[in-house]
Amino acid sequence: MKLKGIVEHRLFSTGIMLLILVNAICIGLETYPELHSTYQDLFIIVDRVILTLFCIEIALKLVAYKGNYFKSGWNVMDFSIVVLSLLFINTSFVSVLRIIRVLRILRTISVFPSLRRLVNALFMSIPALGSTFLLMVIVFYIYAIIGTTFFAEVTPEYFGSLELALLALFQVFTLESWASAIFRPIFLEFGWSWIYFSSFIIISAFIVANIFFGEIVNNAQKISQEMEVDNKELVNELEGIQEELANVRESNKQLQEKMNQLMNALLQKQKG
Repeated sequence: MKLKGIVEHRLFSTGIMLLILVNAICIGLETYPELHSTYQDLFIIVDRVILTLFCIEIALKLVAYKGNYFKSGWNVMDFSIVVLSLLFINTSFVSVLRIIRVLRILRTISVFPSLRRLVNALFMSIPALGSTFLLMVIVFYIYAIIGTTFFAEVTPEYFGSLELALLALFQVFTLESWASAIFRPIFLEFGWSWIYFSSFIIISAFIVANIFFGEIVNNAQKISQEMEVDNKELVNELEGIQEELANVRESNKQLQEKMNQLMNALLQKQKG
């Protein structure tokens, strides 16, 4: 129980978070060739120290939680990342090792409960988002066909084929330089094209996208509400236990008073 209290302590989680941040900063600094060549040995030492501390953390949690450790998907992810880091540490697969080291930053999710709730909300939204994604594909496909039919000769680089039209529509969907690059040349030839682009943006970027993100927000709210309900139930249970303990103390107090009365009565009889 003492070890479990240590690994669940706030200071322990904060320390792991700091290690993850240091690991992320070091990986970022290594992308600069001059820094990497100058301080290569230092980067290696820091990486080995961080990996050793991660191994100690995993070992402590395995001892504290035992078999229950792998019941959490986040713990499985942490364990897998650390084990893969150990497997590739002295191999020639430098690029693979670098990718695994970058993946250690994902451990930030398992440290922060708020991030875990957000990711859980994303996973919960996948079934519902399937229908939204299908609707998005249908909208893109219809507008791509219309675009290749009318605009292929004017802007073949954007609507010359179906795949180019889909790529152009994705750029319009993101609202990234779509007016100057895509819309204006077409508008000079087809004055009605503003209806095409405006309707596509309203349907895809505003309506469908809002449905997409709204589903994620709803699931995040559900998770928060469930946690609040669980916390309230826990608080109610604790209050019930406190009431029972108070009743037990009151009963003990009454019993003690009766015992004192009996003892006083016995003493009076002995004196008499």
